[in-house]
Amino acid sequence: MGERAYRVALIPGDGIGKEVVPAARLVIDAVGQRFQFASDWTDFDWSCELHARTGSMTGGRSIEELADQDAIFLGAIGYPGVPDHVSLWGLLIPIRRRFAQYVNLRPVRLLPGVRTPLADRGPEDIDFLIVRENNEGEYSEIGGRLYEGTPAELAVQQSVFTRVGVDRVMRYAFELARTRPAKHLTSATKSNGIIHTMPFWDERFQAMAAEYPDVRVDHFHIDILSAHLVQHPDWFDVIVASNLFGDILSDLGPAIAGSIGLAPGANLNPEREHPSMFEPVHGSAPDIAGQGIANPIAQILTGAMMLDHLGETAAAAAVVTAVERVLAAGEPRTGDLGGTATTEEMTVAVIAALA
Repeated sequence: MGERAYRVALIPGDGIGKEVVPAARLVIDAVGQRFQFASDWTDFDWSCELHARTGSMTGGRSIEELADQDAIFLGAIGYPGVPDHVSLWGLLIPIRRRFAQYVNLRPVRLLPGVRTPLADRGPEDIDFLIVRENNEGEYSEIGGRLYEGTPAELAVQQSVFTRVGVDRVMRYAFELARTRPAKHLTSATKSNGIIHTMPFWDERFQAMAAEYPDVRVDHFHIDILSAHLVQHPDWFDVIVASNLFGDILSDLGPAIAGSIGLAPGANLNPEREHPSMFEPVHGSAPDIAGQGIANPIAQILTGAMMLDHLGETAAAAAVVTAVERVLAAGEPRTGDLGGTATTEEMTVAVIAALA
């Protein structure tokens, strides 16, 4: 055992989650040996497969079992046979809300040796952070359907933006921008078309900006912001967005950085009153699940984010450096990067690069 030990809930979930989570665990255990700490893993088989057998994503168990953990390490949730809204609202969203994980942090960086689909762009052009509000906004349970199955059928979905919820995620984004060399924060909005919530979002952003005169700010409507990310990724440093807009940008960003299979993510409780949850941006990829060919890099980099959150900053940096070495070397590469390597081969290469 190492000098320090961390209690980590392990939820591989569905599809390739069951392949990349064990791979990332091997990397975290290896770097733990080098930096004298241990991870005390507790396995949870919560998944769509369990839902299919029991009618519950947790098999009837309570997410309160996660409350005493130092972190939650998740693979992917979602699989054919269980509707996406059932799997999401049956596990991920309850965890995010119960443990006040109101910041979804997703770094976007073009890693060395990885090709971007954008012409004439290099690693110096694509390096930004997306801060997504993670507990309210457009992802609300308020609403319903009437007159189902008739010509008069209607569906109503209510967005919820509170001053507490908006201010706390914006404050996190401003503080984060303050730590970056550019000290630049962009707000994603749509106040020209969404008449109540987005003007409120803009007002709170302006009020918060007054408290951070050292941070340069701008804002774009989400449609043109998406275009600018493709045409001018070098314009961006930290982006703060509502739940829905941040969710969309979190897929667009990694796509321009070469592969969603490389993109890590974190659901953070910044006050550390509750465990934070770490999950990659990619989904369960049922089309390649079970073949042993999924790219484990996103899950491994997600592990680095977890280690950084736990205070093991040197170990986290070592994992990132090892990944960069493997990618810069050009091989092995999994299918999403144009190669034929297996999950195991990529994992072994990263562990070797840790030496």
